Order: sequence, then C-alpha cells, then structure tokens
Amino acid sequence: MSLSGAHRAAFRREAPQEGRVFSIRDAGGYPVAKDPDGTMALPFWSKSSRAGKVVGQVTAYRKFDVVEIDLADWLERWLPGLEREGYLVGVNWAGQRATGYDVTPGQVARWFQETS
Repeated sequence: MSLSGAHRAAFRREAPQEGRVFSIRDAGGYPVAKDPDGTMALPFWSKSSRAGKVVGQVTAYRKFDVVEIDLADWLERWLPGLEREGYLVGVNWAGQRATGYDVTPGQVARWFQETS
C-alpha cells in the first residue's frame, strides 16, 4: 500500500472513531488546492495532530489554525455542498507539499455508509 493509500485507510478508520474531522482555516477562509486541470480540492484530516503537522510543515499553511468539524455535520452538510460546488475532498494530506488522495464527496460519503 502506498503512503497516500495508508493515509486514506487511516481517514476511513479514524474519523468515525473521533466523531469529527479537521480542516485548517485562516482569516481568508479554508485553503483550496487547484490542480493544473482546474480541479479544486479542500483538505480534511481525521485527527487534529495530522492537520497540525501539515500546518507546521507547509510554509503556505503556517498561519492557519486547525478547526474541528462534527462528523455528522460534515457528512450531512459539508459533503453535499462540496459536491454542488464541484470540489474534491483532500484526505489526510501529508508531507512538506501536503499531498495525498483527492476523492469525490460522494465517494467519501459511501465510505461512511459502508461502515454503518
């Protein structure tokens, strides 16, 4: 399994255990990464420590704060909103370039339906 695959598996396992997910935000809002093809992704982590590590490692995110989002709210409100806007969900991005899996909100929602 690749490192990104391991981070994805950890997200699927840890988020239900935590009962929440985490993102990062500064005064301008949440960061959105844009691929060369125009696809946009908003990052989320399954543990506060994972998000905090990226804030500490990625220069562009140094002034961001880690924010907690209740898992039920994220599944019921955030994912449908991201789907409507055409965003992908960045899952447990890691490393100095904050990279990892980007998946559709629908796919992420199905992960949690499968574990119910």
